[in-house]
Amino acid sequence: MEPFTTFRAIAAPLMRDNVDTDAIIPSREIRQVSKSGLADGLFAGWRYLSIGERDPDPDFMLNDPALKNARILVAGENFGCGSSREHAVWALAEYGFRTIIAPSFNPIFRKNCLANGVLPVVLTASIVEPIARGLAAAPGSLLTVNLVEQELQDEVGGCWTFEIDGDEKRALLSGLDPIDLTLTLSDTIAAFRDRDKRERSWAYSTLSR
Repeated sequence: MEPFTTFRAIAAPLMRDNVDTDAIIPSREIRQVSKSGLADGLFAGWRYLSIGERDPDPDFMLNDPALKNARILVAGENFGCGSSREHAVWALAEYGFRTIIAPSFNPIFRKNCLANGVLPVVLTASIVEPIARGLAAAPGSLLTVNLVEQELQDEVGGCWTFEIDGDEKRALLSGLDPIDLTLTLSDTIAAFRDRDKRERSWAYSTLSR
């Protein structure tokens, strides 16, 4: 997982509330259990004119040439609700999104974002909505996300702070997913097991047979 420190990119506004995981990646677009091959199906129900085809809908924001390289998504309330499919985050990440900014997220979706190196930034609707309006008025505008300082900045002087759990922040800064984080504790886990084996040898007797 690529470490996340400071990220500056084009931001795309998708100000719809309750965008669920089936809207992010429809089930018909999931053909394998893999993190790859999903970006083309991202927002397929909105991004293309008809189901199963790839004719772009010119009214959908990601089909705006100015937003072709958008890597930050600004969204509405309860983003990522619905099923817990991790494919939704995989599709966003494969497309290139590293940050999603919204007033709220589905808790499972938020955890999936963090596990895949995508930073979910929570700001109040009173902050997110004006940011989104500014992006819609000037497609191609940039936002800067500074995880170290926990700040979001726009190009016209706006600056907002956001909260994130300390452990989650450290994991993103170091580029470690949950498995990697567990492996950093290998020596501690091994030491505990050795101590426990001495103190409760009976619990390990069947394991050595």
